[in-house]
Amino acid sequence: MEHSSGPLNLCRVLTKLIIINRTHMLVHATALSALIYYRASFFFSESKSRDRATTLACLTMFLAELGLSFLWLLSQAFRWRPVRRTAYPERLPEDKELPPIDVFVCTADPDKEPTDDVMNTVVSAMALDYPPEKLHVYLSDDGGSTLTLHGTREAYDFARWWLPFCKRYGIKTRCPKAFFKEEEDGEGIGMSSENEFGSEKKIVKEKYELFQERVNEYRKRHRGDSSHTGRDHPPTIEVVRGNVPDEVIQAHQDPMPKLIYVSREKRPSHHHHFKAGSLNVLLRVSGVMSNSPYILVLDCDMYCNDPSSARQAMCFHLDPRLSPSLMLVQFPQMFHNISENDIYDSKIRPYFWTCWYGMDGLKGPVFIWDLLLHQERVLVSSFSVDLAGFDLMDLKKLFGHSNEFIKYLWQKEKPSKNTIAGDSAALMKETQVLTSCGYENGTKWGQEVGFKYYSVVEDYFTSFTLHCSGWTSVFYSPSKPQFLGTATTNFNDMLIQGMRWYSGLSQVGISRFCPLIYGSLRMPILQSMCYAELSLFPLYCLPICCFATIPQICLVNGISIYPEVSSSYIMLFAFIFLSSLCKHLYEVIASGHSVQIFLNEQRNWMIKSTTCYVYGTIDAIMTQIGMRTASFLPTNKVDDDEQSKRYEMGIFDFQTSIMFLAPMVTLVILNMASFFGGVARVLTLGGFDKLFMQIALSLFVLVMSYPVIEAMVLRTDKGRIPRSVTILSAFLSLVLLLLGSSFLT
Repeated sequence: MEHSSGPLNLCRVLTKLIIINRTHMLVHATALSALIYYRASFFFSESKSRDRATTLACLTMFLAELGLSFLWLLSQAFRWRPVRRTAYPERLPEDKELPPIDVFVCTADPDKEPTDDVMNTVVSAMALDYPPEKLHVYLSDDGGSTLTLHGTREAYDFARWWLPFCKRYGIKTRCPKAFFKEEEDGEGIGMSSENEFGSEKKIVKEKYELFQERVNEYRKRHRGDSSHTGRDHPPTIEVVRGNVPDEVIQAHQDPMPKLIYVSREKRPSHHHHFKAGSLNVLLRVSGVMSNSPYILVLDCDMYCNDPSSARQAMCFHLDPRLSPSLMLVQFPQMFHNISENDIYDSKIRPYFWTCWYGMDGLKGPVFIWDLLLHQERVLVSSFSVDLAGFDLMDLKKLFGHSNEFIKYLWQKEKPSKNTIAGDSAALMKETQVLTSCGYENGTKWGQEVGFKYYSVVEDYFTSFTLHCSGWTSVFYSPSKPQFLGTATTNFNDMLIQGMRWYSGLSQVGISRFCPLIYGSLRMPILQSMCYAELSLFPLYCLPICCFATIPQICLVNGISIYPEVSSSYIMLFAFIFLSSLCKHLYEVIASGHSVQIFLNEQRNWMIKSTTCYVYGTIDAIMTQIGMRTASFLPTNKVDDDEQSKRYEMGIFDFQTSIMFLAPMVTLVILNMASFFGGVARVLTLGGFDKLFMQIALSLFVLVMSYPVIEAMVLRTDKGRIPRSVTILSAFLSLVLLLLGSSFLT
């Protein structure tokens, strides 16, 4: 759709970046080819000096280098054709012509996801700069908590004051918690006098504090009162009208977006399919209550930071050049609680500042919960088939036995205003059916319909299947973050969250849905390579663990597996190593980040390669062969004061399971032993020319592992690595060194 003043959006190909990327690809690939030739020629050459130990060690390292080269090749698809988009929301049609939107907010546990933060997200969604009669906010409470329901009612009461205040003074920060935390100097000037703004702001702040107080009082008063648990409770659906009667608030009669609380039925005997299951329930409930053609999905801690976000996304959905195949608009994931150093790499910078721009130049990025706007029709029907061609019985086999849901879906009807208001007793009875735990039995929900259930990373897998069906997506990253959330800012949560992600990704990568096989037959090869790199990313653990052990064990035993310093081939290895680091550094600097971020990303990549990549891959294999079932635990969003203080100071907090600490510390101690042992060896027995590369590799590992060494040796605070773990890891490294030495000699 083009406005009289121009198009709704523009797409700019980043030509300069393409030239840099493709030049580096060519040069780096040439160097890798030479390395492969060097390694292969070693095994076909006849050398009297070559023994069994050297052959075995070189073969292992050759396989590790091939693995790294393969994963590097896949990652280049992200860098092939990056683009950047611009939207012009001022060119959108009038409000009466804009399509309705349903906003989905998902929460599961009020203990790990504070109710106050969840309600701030809900209120910020209600305050979007969008026609209120076309905005419907659904809160999915998977925990079935009475606290969350009460908080939703209180939030609605507060929104009656907050929404008119934001509209009257043009407030840009529509999350009340963020607004009152920051100084909003200058907002509203020119629309009213400063005194009037200040006095009304004071009143609204008092209402916000009262809202918080009531939620906290309810929490204290009803702690432990619930007769059911988060995994065993009946369905509850309520069109929220607040705790204060409408007639009490006469001063604020502006239209309000509808707010609907939904808690699906959960029973221990039925699999609930985690977040994908709750979103599918919201698809069904919204289908009979509002049936909007577009939905905006937010995580419970991801508040709307720019009220124009929905309008900006509509600049793409209403563009006739894109809309016939467009399934979603993905915004970058941004966080408000990340420190300047970002020691745990919580920004996930490589994806939102590099990879997603590259996928946008192909068929579009993978979507991630929290930050997406997509057509409901695409998710309800992941295949491009006209539902009008199905008869009623066929539709029931797909979507279940609800005639009401199928009526709106099939005939594309819009529920009446009375229906949306929830005044119909029959409608509420119907929603009870749609949210029952057995509704999906015998249907195609989670397979061909709705969000997909195959993997615990439902967003990735749903996106993958939709791209395979021919749909496209768009990545849009405006200068102002559209949504802001809470990132993991402690070591333990980072690893647990990572293990869950990488387990789900590995599960797809080693299944019949492997993107290189299943995807390459259904989408362009570069797009399938992007998906493959994501699903196989945890396999970095294999070559990295080899690089962290084999050269070090060989160094202690005087076995050379790299070219001598006098050999010209040493320049080849050095070039490949420096080429990778320099390209990574360039991407970090070009995205506006510091050298410290580059070091943190390298460090966290190494740490994750020896911890959550390993466990995630093992978990995926066990799930795939049926030895265990998939599980999901919400990430803890509650701050710990001591851990938060260390995080802000840039100090690692190693309060986590020995399962994560032991392998990481073992490999660090092994590298310490090999480095000092190797230096001592070349000083006493010579051979520096042959062992230089291995000494340099051990030194590099130690430099990148300084926070671990510091936590083992120098620190005495609670965030240090426990002495018992250090002793155990020293023993394990000794065992590893002895076993490796005996195997090689």
